[in-house]
Amino acid sequence: MYKVLLVDDERIILDGITAIVDWTSAETVLAGTARNGLEAYEFIAQHPPDIVISDIKMPGMDGLQLAAKVSQEYPGIRFIMLSGFGEFEYAQSAMRYGVKHYLVKPCNENKIASALREVVAELKADETKAQFVRSMKEGLVKVLPHVKEQFLKEFVTNKTYGGGDWEYYRKLFELDLGERKVRLALFQLEGAFEFEHLFAVKNIAGDILSNIVLSSTVGDHVLLVAEDANETDMHEKMELIRQTFLKYYKIDLTIALSEAGDITQARSLYKQTLECLNHRFYLGEGGLITKRDLAGTGERERKEFVFDEEKLLLEIKAGRWDGAKAGIEQYFGQIGEQRFDIHTAKSYVIQLFMAIIRLGDEEQMNAHMQKLVSLMELNTLQALQAYLQETASDICQKRYRETVGRHSAIVQKVIDSIEEQLGNPELSLGWVAHELLYMNADYLGKLFKKETGEKFSNYVMKARITKATELIERSPDVKIFELAEQLGFGDNPQYFSQVFKKYVGCTPSEYMKA
Repeated sequence: MYKVLLVDDERIILDGITAIVDWTSAETVLAGTARNGLEAYEFIAQHPPDIVISDIKMPGMDGLQLAAKVSQEYPGIRFIMLSGFGEFEYAQSAMRYGVKHYLVKPCNENKIASALREVVAELKADETKAQFVRSMKEGLVKVLPHVKEQFLKEFVTNKTYGGGDWEYYRKLFELDLGERKVRLALFQLEGAFEFEHLFAVKNIAGDILSNIVLSSTVGDHVLLVAEDANETDMHEKMELIRQTFLKYYKIDLTIALSEAGDITQARSLYKQTLECLNHRFYLGEGGLITKRDLAGTGERERKEFVFDEEKLLLEIKAGRWDGAKAGIEQYFGQIGEQRFDIHTAKSYVIQLFMAIIRLGDEEQMNAHMQKLVSLMELNTLQALQAYLQETASDICQKRYRETVGRHSAIVQKVIDSIEEQLGNPELSLGWVAHELLYMNADYLGKLFKKETGEKFSNYVMKARITKATELIERSPDVKIFELAEQLGFGDNPQYFSQVFKKYVGCTPSEYMKA
């Protein structure tokens, strides 16, 4: 039911209209009456009705003055004016205050009820319209975030969008940047992630950054447009977003931050963030990348890529991992300095990878060939280097085990030769290398020292003195010159005694007595 206030300075008219009108049939209820405009306004201030039926001519405040004041403060209230025949033109002036219904006195209950039904119909129409507008606004509020996301995505990727489109959507989104600049931040999640992780990045960024203008997901990336602020502060907040996300989701972020620019330059700023993100191939995953990190990369004059691959392969083939690792680090260092495009850099890495796996046996080579696809999918130079080092280490270690096995056999032959030739005055490294093993004496000496920890000559002397102590213990009365002859010292017992004392701490004679 719609509430009605009846206003007339004549009691008989108030009572008459109150009694004869079927208020219910007009979907109304009489909420109150007033004798003039002042009383009516006080009632309206305390109990606002939906409809006011008012006489025009009244003392204090007439109906026209009442309509004028109420239309300003309570624009939703509708008026039905009652006027005498001669006041009709006067009543028409009330239309400027939104009054559309007026009745000429005397009027019967049917005319009043008919006017009420018309006003009620208007009120219902207004309510329907208002409800429609509210529904539209509520729907807009719900879809507006999605509209903003889609607009940003199109604005930075679609060449047909320009400054005019921004002006339209700026009004729609009620965004007023004025002369303020913006920066674009592009976030890439490193490793495996679910789609909801993208929304988590946006939420964390929203909590940390108070100046976000627009945000969206573009493919597997999160894109933010934020008002420009202190550069150091922006960098710190980007790092805080990264650390917070890493803490809760154990997934690292690589963040590309553009330079400051006008919002209408969003497409070029977005391209800048893509370039920065692409540069993570050289800088590695995680962290913040800006245009400064790209400085000079496009203009750098590249030298011819020259690397002694054979030297590196020789280290792996010989099982020398320290040398092989150093060579691989040098190789990737040169690629990093050259700043090749990703495809060129990968082609160099794959070329070396193929050369390395050929050093393994057939089983190793087949196993590593199956991993070539995984190698090609890696997106940073550091990851490629780690993968290549792991492969090289696997092959190098097997080569080392094979080499050590061969070396041990050679050294054992040398040791056996020493045992057999202890009494030979000609026993020397050169003699064993040339006469017995047919090898290079320098290489044999290095190999012998590497495995035994001693030089060949020192090992021979120790072996001779150890044998001398054994002979003395078995035959305490053996002659010193006999020992010298038996152990390769020839006819120089004095030199034998000197060497014996050096290793045992006493002369052969003293050792016999002891």
